Amino acid sequence: MGRRKKGQAISGWINLDKSYDLTSTYAVSRVRRLFDAQKAGHAGTLDPLATGILPIALGEATKTVPFLVDADKAYRFTIAWGRTTATYDREGDIVAESDVRPTVAQVEAALPAFVGEIDQVPPAYSAIKVDGERAYDLARAGEPVELASRKVNVHSARVAEGPNDADHVTIEIECGKGTYVRAIVRDLADALGACGHVSALRRTRVGRFTEATAVTLEMLGDLGYEARQSETLLPVETALDDIPVLAVTDEDAFRLKQGRSIVLGPRQVEAVKARLKPGSRTVSAMAGGSMVALCEMRAGRLEPSRVFNL
Repeated sequence: MGRRKKGQAISGWINLDKSYDLTSTYAVSRVRRLFDAQKAGHAGTLDPLATGILPIALGEATKTVPFLVDADKAYRFTIAWGRTTATYDREGDIVAESDVRPTVAQVEAALPAFVGEIDQVPPAYSAIKVDGERAYDLARAGEPVELASRKVNVHSARVAEGPNDADHVTIEIECGKGTYVRAIVRDLADALGACGHVSALRRTRVGRFTEATAVTLEMLGDLGYEARQSETLLPVETALDDIPVLAVTDEDAFRLKQGRSIVLGPRQVEAVKARLKPGSRTVSAMAGGSMVALCEMRAGRLEPSRVFNL
């Protein structure tokens, strides 16, 4: 007989507003303890210097993390002109300096080149693995790091309201997965013949998770145990914003939970096909208002790929 897991079988998402100078790992650990949850994970690391939206999955919600990692994100960041650092943020060692101070008008004129599908070389100080090692570990050890350019999508970019002065400009972007703000700052400064680094960074959205509904660790700590669950715990399916939902019968739900496929009627097939994203086969099966399984639709059948125990 296996050992009983420590903690409660709690499942759902917490839309956490991470504060400055906290690691994402610490934030996940703290939320897990506050809910006494058996397991927890997060969708997309935020650096300690960054603040903002860090969705944290508890229990069965951890099975939906990959879908949220792929979701679009939005950032607000401030560039400090005059110095380039090794990490392209304010913690790195200064590697170059310049008296050039681009104006807001010059930044606005340069931004369109960074919108759309663009080629981007990730910063050396990133979590990308090179021959099994994290790039930032190699960079910190003084070893040369050469990362390949990759395609990323930036949906929009604009100069935001303040702080905008001779030494700073604030920018807001919406982008797809894998986009590095620090790389945008590096390349934008190069395009303007200037030196610059990220002096402030805030993630304002991850998929459906926005600032409007976010909670802080302090807010969670002030709530009682029952209030935390009723007022802040979001459904598992919150991360599956663009995946079509199909209601199934209790009998079909039982089959899916056993790992067996179910047959769809012609009308169900057409209804699901009309809502699928291009190139996707993933469907969310629900019964009685609860997630049953994530399935792949193939030849008129739903085949379970992730089963939920809710």
